[in-house]
Amino acid sequence: MEDDKVRILITGANGFIGRYTAKYYHQMGYYVIGLGHGVWNNGEEKEWGIDEWHGCDIIMESLIRYGTDIDIIIHCAGSGSVGFSIEKPMYDFERTVWTTHFVLEYIRKYSPSTKLIYLSSAAVYGNKKEMPIIETSVLNPISPYGFHKKVAEELCKMYSEIYNVQVIVTRLFSVYGNELKKQLIWDACKKIANNDNNFWGTGMESRDFVHVKDVARALYILRDKADKKYNVVNIGSGQAVLIKDIVEKIFKEYNTHLVPNFTGDINEGNPSAYLADVHKIREWGFYNEISLDEGITEYVHWFRKTEEN
Repeated sequence: MEDDKVRILITGANGFIGRYTAKYYHQMGYYVIGLGHGVWNNGEEKEWGIDEWHGCDIIMESLIRYGTDIDIIIHCAGSGSVGFSIEKPMYDFERTVWTTHFVLEYIRKYSPSTKLIYLSSAAVYGNKKEMPIIETSVLNPISPYGFHKKVAEELCKMYSEIYNVQVIVTRLFSVYGNELKKQLIWDACKKIANNDNNFWGTGMESRDFVHVKDVARALYILRDKADKKYNVVNIGSGQAVLIKDIVEKIFKEYNTHLVPNFTGDINEGNPSAYLADVHKIREWGFYNEISLDEGITEYVHWFRKTEEN
């Protein structure tokens, strides 16, 4: 390890957002320690900016063992699926709430100067009629995933207010990008590859999409916003896109003869609309650099290359 580098620890570093965050921090000169599950192939972790990788559960013992002299912990570990949380709520609770509690307690007892960036979700808001959604909106989650993120946020707030843990909670909207093998854009590409054109809902549902590279950059900008005052911030684009419009973009980019068909079926646990109020993060100097059109083009090309291999 280079002694002059600031050390950060990323939980869930082998996950979708964890990888991009590790790479960005490494490029900015940080020494990146990754914890979590999964197997890297042929030194792949180095390509993603991870200087030191430890395959382990996110529990107190592993944090004590590998978390020495850490400036920032970016807690990416946890569940990332509404559907999974509905099928396995207890496991979702363990992955989301228990891991967060371990990280907070570790900082309180063993590393009080360490800052925490916690990755929460727009799912804590639930169904909202007024858009865009501001950070002070009443939280009303409608899925186990959203409820568990809300509990984890409350733990962050408690540790901040009672134990002076320096923490900022980030509420992510619809994150997408190469490597993500779930959710709408992945599902649409898989459907096209299988000559399937059916999608749930009416297509008039809307989401606020933000590219994972922009998220990683936002998490870097926010490293100085974790302080003695408990902070919450939305990370999104501030633009609502209809599901039918994004699916049509994917079909066009894929150059398929198929035309998307929306069945009208309700997808349990998913609100009909999401749009982030991004004034707060804009004031802190963050702007989206990757447009949705650019991101979809890149994703479809990545998907087709991946499928062919």
